[in-house]
Amino acid sequence: MAKVIMVQGTMSNAGKSLIVAGLCRIFKQDGYRVAPFKSQNMALNSFITKEGLEMGRAQVMQAEAAGVEPVAAMNPILLKPTTHVGSQVIVNGEVLGNMSARDYFAYKKQLIPEIKKAFRELEKDNDIIVIEGAGSPAEINLRENDIVNMGLAELLDAPVLLVGDIDRGGVFAQLLGTLMLLEKTEKERVKGLIINKFRGDKTILDPGVVMLEERGHVPVVGVVPYMELSIDDEDSLSSRFDRREEGLIDIAVIRYPRISNFTDLSVLEQIGQVSVRYVDSVRDLHHPDMIVLPGSKNTMADLKWMRENGLEALIKKKAQDTIVFGICGGYQMLGETIRDPYQVENGGSMKGMGLLPAVTELKQEKTRTQVTGTFGEISGALSGFSGKSVRGYEIHMGSTVDSESIVDSENVRQPESRSDKKGYVCRIQNEADGSVKYDGIFSGNVYGTYVHGIFDEGTLAETLVGILAARKGVVLDTGQMISYGQFKQMQYDKLADGVRKSMDMEAVYAMLREAAI
Repeated sequence: MAKVIMVQGTMSNAGKSLIVAGLCRIFKQDGYRVAPFKSQNMALNSFITKEGLEMGRAQVMQAEAAGVEPVAAMNPILLKPTTHVGSQVIVNGEVLGNMSARDYFAYKKQLIPEIKKAFRELEKDNDIIVIEGAGSPAEINLRENDIVNMGLAELLDAPVLLVGDIDRGGVFAQLLGTLMLLEKTEKERVKGLIINKFRGDKTILDPGVVMLEERGHVPVVGVVPYMELSIDDEDSLSSRFDRREEGLIDIAVIRYPRISNFTDLSVLEQIGQVSVRYVDSVRDLHHPDMIVLPGSKNTMADLKWMRENGLEALIKKKAQDTIVFGICGGYQMLGETIRDPYQVENGGSMKGMGLLPAVTELKQEKTRTQVTGTFGEISGALSGFSGKSVRGYEIHMGSTVDSESIVDSENVRQPESRSDKKGYVCRIQNEADGSVKYDGIFSGNVYGTYVHGIFDEGTLAETLVGILAARKGVVLDTGQMISYGQFKQMQYDKLADGVRKSMDMEAVYAMLREAAI
């Protein structure tokens, strides 16, 4: 039976996800088989496993830190918001359906068997499971039927580390207030407190730590420093939306209201002299070297938003001499028409941006698959992609085809690679069996694909930046560039080093031993 420890926070963005990742890395370094686990995650950034199952990217990041393959059991319930009061509910990698917040609150306890099933699956192959909570355990209005914080800790008999964020201020009130609002049995599960994101001289903090322990009757097992890391932590993803500085090569990502899977651009953020800015208004677009339309949880609503605020018209104008790249929902927007006969989103039909010769029909079944292969011959601005390896994954509720391949709505023939004046079909040949997959359409400066993570593997990111630099007539120093995979492993080691030095790991291991008795 695997040993367990749980990390809860005083609030969202306290740093739970990174503390979990740091502990996973430390346990891996110490020779243990370790896996992350989060029973319920709410996020629009998701991933497709080798089995074709969907899970939250935060647990993918933690699995990478643990050195193991991500599996859907690490995140048995994923909630993907579709509106302000509703979400698509994904259970053990499969879509259960859309629910309002109220309906899900009443239903969620029925998912406990699925949570147990996922946890037992992880237990088979691991020595330690590091569990992450969600939000705060002191949300007293949500205590009933809790399946992600203290309710889960009780279910799995897990000791709890409680994390507070000192960077936002009020960390003592956060930690003590949370302890005060817990039931007696819940408070007894809290074995250690962590003050996270500390900057400055720790000796100045020491008197407060003593007082915190005296009043809370729980030891402080760590004061973790604020670390400059480039890790896709779900809680920290929004911080990238605030970036405004423009680099020598400037990439503008359209930040529509229902943006999803914007981790697709993380690899580009690590390249020197390259800026990735998130833009939600005409006045902030400026003159980027490339415009990216990322994924969307509601393609038609986000396209309408761009149409109403003027971004659509401006992007269409800039597409004459600027590379425009659409991924998933962004790809669908770039076409001529989006049809929704099954009311997957808003129903009806909507005119697209008309920058690609493509028609999309939203389907009831979600496509979930990993993609591995090589690009066929590509013309146009990104001809340098021809023959390059590509690896990624698809998550979408629609099918997009070359508009000239359509015979009628019930009979769509497979498009062939062509080179007429309107556009081209992007062919990806599977490395394993030689099969050909049609994974995108491009026309001149405009490109679209369903492949998430398309720039993460191989040299595509470096090739892209080189193309943008050449078009601009500048030279970038890419001599010291390492692969994105290597870069992430270095970041995980840096995280683990910071956590190990600042936390009482002997006390943490003692909690694991006591929990196993």
